[in-house]
Amino acid sequence: MLDNKIKRLGTSDTAAFRDMQALYADVFEEHLTYLGSPPDDAYVARVLARPETIALVAYSNGAVVGALTAYELAKFEQARSEVYIYDLAVATACRRRGIASKLIAEVQRIAQDMGAWVVFVQADHGDAPAIALYTKFGTREDVLHFDLPVIAT
Repeated sequence: MLDNKIKRLGTSDTAAFRDMQALYADVFEEHLTYLGSPPDDAYVARVLARPETIALVAYSNGAVVGALTAYELAKFEQARSEVYIYDLAVATACRRRGIASKLIAEVQRIAQDMGAWVVFVQADHGDAPAIALYTKFGTREDVLHFDLPVIAT
């Protein structure tokens, strides 16, 4: 059970940010991605200071057991924005307790405060728990995702 409210990280929350990254590394089994080359505290503070960055953590007994990272994206076709949930994870031992749903509800509230018109998230084919969770919150769209390499000039 959550013993604290979900917290949006700010510039002074570098320790919680590092706990969030460790949670992502464990849950996604991507230790090199999340912990292999950690940014310094100044970089973390700059990223967390950006109003379009949303980093949320959920605590249980003082430990980070859930986290959500999202970004507000300004749109060009109309004067509006969208919020993209990039990462969402809950510690294995703490699943099925509503933590992910509370994190999503909080990002929806923040998105409304930002004036965003939608929150969207991607799920991998075969990730049945994530697909079931996101289906409770919105409409499924089947799309393809492509990673395009950055080309040095």
